[in-house]
Amino acid sequence: MTWEVLSMIGTIAFAVSGAIVAMEEKYDILGVYILGIVTAFGGGAIRNLLIGVPVSAIWEQGLFFQVAILSITAVFLFPTNLLKHWQKWGNFTDAIGLSAFAIQGAIYAANMNHPLSAVIVAAVLTGSGGGIIRDLLARRKPIVLRSEIYAVWAILAGLLIGLKIATQSWELYTLFIIVTALRVLSYTYDWKLPTHGLQRMN
Repeated sequence: MTWEVLSMIGTIAFAVSGAIVAMEEKYDILGVYILGIVTAFGGGAIRNLLIGVPVSAIWEQGLFFQVAILSITAVFLFPTNLLKHWQKWGNFTDAIGLSAFAIQGAIYAANMNHPLSAVIVAAVLTGSGGGIIRDLLARRKPIVLRSEIYAVWAILAGLLIGLKIATQSWELYTLFIIVTALRVLSYTYDWKLPTHGLQRMN
C-alpha cells in the first residue's frame, strides 16, 4: 500500500512539474503533455534498466498514466495569472516528487533483495531521473548537477531503507515528510555542496 501511495504522489508531483516547465518554455500542448509524462515516468524507466526490470513494466501502470494525464490537463487549464507565482510552488512540487519517488525506488530495489548500493542508486535515479530528463529536454542545467543540495536527500532515503531503519508504513511516511522538508529547506536557505571550479584557458 505504501508503494502505491508514494507512486501516486510522485506521479502527480512530477507530471505537474514537467508540464509547468514546458509551459515556461512556451511548448505547444503536445510538448506540455510529453514533458509531463517523461518527467513522471523517466526516473522509473532508468531505474528499471539498471536493476534488471523490463522497461515494459512501465506500460503496465495504466492508472498512473491516467492520473498523470489528468494532472497535466489541470495545469494546462489553470489560469495563467496564477501560474506566474509558480516558482515557489514548482520547487515544492518537485521536492514532493523527489521524496516520494526516491523512497518508492528504494523500496522497489529492497524488495528485490538488491544490496545497499543498488538500493541507494535506485533511490537516486527514481527520485531525480525524471527531473534530469525534463531539464535536459527544456535545455536547462539539471538541478541534480548544481551545487544546490538535491540528490543527497534521495541518497539519505535509500540509505535508511537499505539499512532497514525505515521499514514500517509510518516510518516510510515520516521519512517522506522529512526528505521533503529537507529539500524545501535546502532551496529556501540556499544550502549548497562544495564546488571546485576551474578557470577556462583562453
